[in-house]
Amino acid sequence: MEQGSKKPAVGHSPLETAKKYAGLASDSREVKKGFLFAAIPGSKADGAAFVADAVSRGAAAVLGRPEIGPAVAKLGVPFIANENPRAELARYAAAFYGAQPAVVAAVTGTNGKTSITVFLREIWTALGKRAASMGTIGVVTPTGTIKLNHTTPGPIELHRLLAQLKQDGIEHLALEASSHGLDQSRMAGMDIAAVAFTNITRDHGDYHPTFEAYLACKLRLFRELARENAVAVVNADAAHAEEFAAAAKLRRLRLLTVGEKGDGLKLVSRSVGNDGQTLQIAYDGRTHTVALPLVGAFQASNALVAAGLAISLGEEVKGVFAALENLKGAPGRLEKAAYAKSGAPVFVDYAHTDDALANVLTALRPHTRGKLAVVFGCGGDRDKAKRPLMGAVAKKLADRLIVTDDNPRSEVPAAIRAEILKGCPSAVEIGDRAAAIRAGIEALAEGDILVIAGKGHETGQIVGDKVFPFSDRDEAVKAAVELGGRPAEHKP
Repeated sequence: MEQGSKKPAVGHSPLETAKKYAGLASDSREVKKGFLFAAIPGSKADGAAFVADAVSRGAAAVLGRPEIGPAVAKLGVPFIANENPRAELARYAAAFYGAQPAVVAAVTGTNGKTSITVFLREIWTALGKRAASMGTIGVVTPTGTIKLNHTTPGPIELHRLLAQLKQDGIEHLALEASSHGLDQSRMAGMDIAAVAFTNITRDHGDYHPTFEAYLACKLRLFRELARENAVAVVNADAAHAEEFAAAAKLRRLRLLTVGEKGDGLKLVSRSVGNDGQTLQIAYDGRTHTVALPLVGAFQASNALVAAGLAISLGEEVKGVFAALENLKGAPGRLEKAAYAKSGAPVFVDYAHTDDALANVLTALRPHTRGKLAVVFGCGGDRDKAKRPLMGAVAKKLADRLIVTDDNPRSEVPAAIRAEILKGCPSAVEIGDRAAAIRAGIEALAEGDILVIAGKGHETGQIVGDKVFPFSDRDEAVKAAVELGGRPAEHKP
C-alpha cells in the first residue's frame, strides 16, 4: 500500500515494511527523522492537518486515509493508504516492536475488568509464572507498576509495552480491553490466546451514541481479535451473555461459561462470612469448596471468570482453586482502607456507574449489622444521564448518603451535585471530598459500614484543567486515625 508521488500503491504488508522506519508516531510533535507518521482522524483534531509539520520534522512516510494521498504527494514523501489507519497503525506497531508475552488474555465488559485481570495475574503468580496485568491501575509486573494514561493504551505505547514485558521474561499477561480501545482498534496486531466477558450495562454515553453501539464495540473482542482456537470465557449470569457466547461459537472459540447459569464453572452456592465468602463450585463432575477472602457476589463472579481463564489456558484445577483462597484483589476495588473508632470498616471502591454502585452496596449489605453509608459523586465532562440514576441507586440501597465532588473537570461542581441529588434529594451535600469522607467516618457507629465510591485507586482529583493530589484511601486513613480509628491492613 506504499506509494511514491501520486497514487497509493498496494503490496507491502506492515510486517514487511515496519522495520525500515526509525520509529512510529501519531503526534507530529513526536516525529523524528526516519519516522512513519500516522495521520489519524480524531474527535478533537484530524491528523491530516499535521502532515506538513510531521514531514518538516523528518517523517519518512505518512499513513492515512486514501483521500489525503494527493496532499501528501505534494510534500514528496511516500504515502500508505488505508481505510482504517488506526488499525493499520496498530499492525505496524506490532510488526515494529515484534514481540509480546506468549499467553495474553483480554477481558472486556463494563465492570470487573480490573479485578479479573489482577486475579488472573495473582493466580498465575501463585502457580509459579512470571505474569503481569495491564489496565486502569497501570501495568503491574513482578518488579513494580508502570502508570498508564488510558485503560487500553494507544497502539504504539501498547506494542512497545508488550515487547518490554517479553524482554523482561514475562510470558503471561492479562489486560483490560476497554470499549474505547476496541472502537479505536488499538489492539489490532496482537496475538490474543483468551478473551473474557464480565457484564455490560450503560456506560460511556458521552462516547458511544447508543447502547447498541457500545455493545457492538465490546463484541469486537470476540468477533475480530481472538486468535484461531482461542479460549472464550463468558459470565453466563450477565445480561447479553448469550450474544458473547454466540460470537465465540461463530468464531469456533473454545467456550467456557461460568456462574450460577454456567455449564463450565458452575457456582452451586455462596455463603457470606465476616471477611469473605465460601463458594461451592462444580467443575468437570466434581464440586470444590473455595474460601474466597473477598466480599460480594460480583467478586465471586470475577473470581470465577479469572479461574475459568486460567483453567482453560491449561492450569491445573486444584492449584487454581487454591490460589483463589489467597487473592488480595485490585487496589480501590472494594478495598478495606480503615476502621472508625467504633470499629466500623471503611471501604474504597471505583464504582462510578449506577450498576457498579448497586453491586457494591448490595455486596456490603449482608455484612452490615447497623447502617450502610456511602460517600459518592460523579465526574464532569462524562455521561450526565447516569447522575440521577446513581443518586436513586444510593437512596434505594444505602441508609446514609453524602453527595460530594468526584472529578468535576470543566463543569461547575455544584451543578453536578444538583443533578445527582435529583435522584436522592434527602442526601447530605458536602462538596469538599475530604470533608465528606471525614463526615462519613465520624458518623459511623458499631456495626455500620461506609463505602467511598467513585475514584478507587486514583491519586488525583481533576478540577478544571489541573490535577490535585488526592487519594480516597489516604484521606480515609487520615480521617479515621484523627478521629480515633486505625488503618486497615494494607493490600499491595
